Amino acid sequence: MPMFFDRLASAVQRTKTPLVVGLDPRWESLPSEFHAQGGSIAKRANAYLHWSCGILDVIAPLVPAVKPQVAFYEQLGFQGMHALNEIVGYARRRGLQVIVDGKRGDIGSTAEGYADAWLGEKSPWQGDALTVSPYLGDDSLEPFVATAKARDAGIFVLVKTSNPGGKFLQDIEAGGSTIYARMGDLVERISSESAGEQGYGVAGAVVGATYPEQLAELRARMPHTWFLVPGYGSQGGTAADVAPAFDARGLGAVVNSSRAIIFAHARKEFAGLDWQQAIEQATREAIADLGSVVTVG
Repeated sequence: MPMFFDRLASAVQRTKTPLVVGLDPRWESLPSEFHAQGGSIAKRANAYLHWSCGILDVIAPLVPAVKPQVAFYEQLGFQGMHALNEIVGYARRRGLQVIVDGKRGDIGSTAEGYADAWLGEKSPWQGDALTVSPYLGDDSLEPFVATAKARDAGIFVLVKTSNPGGKFLQDIEAGGSTIYARMGDLVERISSESAGEQGYGVAGAVVGATYPEQLAELRARMPHTWFLVPGYGSQGGTAADVAPAFDARGLGAVVNSSRAIIFAHARKEFAGLDWQQAIEQATREAIADLGSVVTVG
């Protein structure tokens, strides 16, 4: 099997878009037809399953990857996590790359356990990639990197996040460099040493659209690192903001949009459409918007 970032590049080229759709279920925001089934934990988990798979049916022909956010399924205990497992399997069968947004991070055997659980088709959760928090130090990444290499999976390391509070730690200057730049250098070293056919290595980076200047800085600093870019859409990031994330081929980054797509039925401009029609329209709208600043291939 090709390494993850080569598979992702191929999927981006096939769909001609870097758009990734995030699955972030919130009970109160689901279409009303799901509320009619009742609000027990078991019924919510079942609603999340059918709603998420309904989204996948719409977006699978249109985008290269999907990003389920573990926390919203975990809220519902084992029933929610069972639903997540079914959703990941369904996404894979629909031909989507699955980026699990779990933000795992630890050291030693605990990190090995997280990596073994989430990464690769031989793992219980079968994630193609996993978001990872690196702020316990460089050794906390080693088990994730090793497992990703062994299983043709990938990781996305939190480098410069989209939230306003990220600057509290990430923008601190120490030793002549910001923390986020130093973290970027570490991820780039890992990726440059493991670069695949498309020139990108086993470790990607999470770099937010809400800080476009830093995004451009890190793109220049990290030529072998694929970016996962949150913050586009509902968080205020624009297509122009994400443009610096891409290489000359229109590769090197995927851009996540969650709420603006998955809850599109609540948007005024889509009034009169059913929830799946609204999702399709919102997805096509985002694809066109990103296409105005990047041409894949």
